[in-house]
Amino acid sequence: MTAAETVKLKEKKKEKYWVATVKKLFRNKLAIIGLVIVMIQIVMAVFAPLMTSYDPVKQDLVNSEMPLFSEGHWLGTDNYGRDVWTRIVFGARISLVVGITAVSLGLLGGIVLGLLAGYYRRLDAVIMRIVDLLFSFPGILLAMLIIAILGTSLVNVAIAISIWSVPTCARIVRGSVLSIKEKEYIMAMRSMGASDLRIMVRHILPNASAPIIVFATMRMATAILSTASLSYLGLGAQPPTPEWGAMISQGQDFMWSSPHLTIVPGIAIMLTVFAFNVLGDGLRDALDPNMDI
Repeated sequence: MTAAETVKLKEKKKEKYWVATVKKLFRNKLAIIGLVIVMIQIVMAVFAPLMTSYDPVKQDLVNSEMPLFSEGHWLGTDNYGRDVWTRIVFGARISLVVGITAVSLGLLGGIVLGLLAGYYRRLDAVIMRIVDLLFSFPGILLAMLIIAILGTSLVNVAIAISIWSVPTCARIVRGSVLSIKEKEYIMAMRSMGASDLRIMVRHILPNASAPIIVFATMRMATAILSTASLSYLGLGAQPPTPEWGAMISQGQDFMWSSPHLTIVPGIAIMLTVFAFNVLGDGLRDALDPNMDI
């Protein structure tokens, strides 16, 4: 079999693999529930201005601390009279934007480092020692340290979480590259004169995409939870930004008189993290050719 035929055969197998993956994913009921919750959050984030008639930061002290299912405010109002449903909807936008930004930046750095470390043996030791150094810091403490240096803002939260995500992604990509680069079709591409960059980007990276997809999905849950945690501590979103962690922080002083101010955003965080985790588990099982759901 020629080198070109080997590459074409690999491409056909890859197409069949992705078709089988989608079928297995849709047979996993828990993963589908997670996917539905994620899609609902995306719709909330994109169409937030259309889903409520209230301003998320405008105060109405006359109607403060209204309970659940009040007229015109089905999730009540906070201590400043702001509609809780409105703030939850706009908070979904913030959580998604920060999460996607942080995970994307983390993937970019991790993929580059992982590809270089896995493909070039002489760079492996240097890059992996840098990764080990980042691993020596607990994730949330590393994020807090970075924010302490850069300042408190959602932009810096995204940067901090992305830096925290780089070492894990780099290890995952490196492990995949080490196993893929010795495959027959990669050797065929080398014999055809393909450059290292082309081999890494066009052939190794697509075939290492399965663990990267699973990592990205599950890291979204970590990013959203970390954003909420940092905002709760006052290191992320600042008042009056409608961010879920900040809402819990602001509502904890009214836990006995208006418990919905902490319970509602807490449920929103819980459902979102649950959705991304079970979706990530489903993707992991569906992308594993040895699993049969």
